[in-house]
Amino acid sequence: MPDAAAAPSTGIAPTEVMQVNERTVACDGGGGNLGHPRVYLRIVGEEVMCPYCSRLYVLNPGAGHASGH
Repeated sequence: MPDAAAAPSTGIAPTEVMQVNERTVACDGGGGNLGHPRVYLRIVGEEVMCPYCSRLYVLNPGAGHASGH
């Protein structure tokens, strides 16, 4: 798992790193008072960062290669 250093594509340090198996992820910032509106993010390369809360979603090796939607 990547450390808490700045994400290479943004230069911003992530608040949390989430390992995922799908190229489309939903982020709501954790819900509750600390959350934000739910946004759907598409992982094009290997990672994507939420523009609201700076969670970094990292695609697990070998995952996300399905030809579906």
